[in-house]
Amino acid sequence: MGKLLIALTLLLSLNAFAEVADRVIVEKGAKTLKLMKGDKVLKSYRVSLGRNSPDGPKEREGDMRTPEGRYRITAHSKHSDFFFSLRVSYPNKNDVEKAKSLGVDPGGDIMIHGLPDLKSWERWGLPKDWADYRVVKWHYLINWTAGCIAVTNSEVKEIAKLVPVGTEIEIQP
Repeated sequence: MGKLLIALTLLLSLNAFAEVADRVIVEKGAKTLKLMKGDKVLKSYRVSLGRNSPDGPKEREGDMRTPEGRYRITAHSKHSDFFFSLRVSYPNKNDVEKAKSLGVDPGGDIMIHGLPDLKSWERWGLPKDWADYRVVKWHYLINWTAGCIAVTNSEVKEIAKLVPVGTEIEIQP
């Protein structure tokens, strides 16, 4: 029993000393999300983006594109159709001005999130067999979100532990 308590204490204390990211960089072209501490990459993940993301930055509600620019993580939420999410502060001032000049709504609800629950697969028009665990491992091969940045469920939980609310996120082409 004593050894178990010591091992548990050691394990918990190691998590307390995990490096926390001071910014997040998403490279849309490379389909990667990097957690940064200064110039050091703490962790890198393969991501899926908005269905129309190769066509440029998000401009309006419903365009299925992932935005580009500098934002902040504004919240962590376990109440998500996508397992868990980190809310991104899209739209920023530039996005609002651009949308206004186009006469459109810039949209919102951009997040870093996990994979959809089974009910959401159908609602998003995704094949049911994608919910199979073998396919989930390869989710990043196609862009399937409405503009969000998707990782696996275990990855989004890890990201949430390393990225506090208020952290800058830069989404690059």
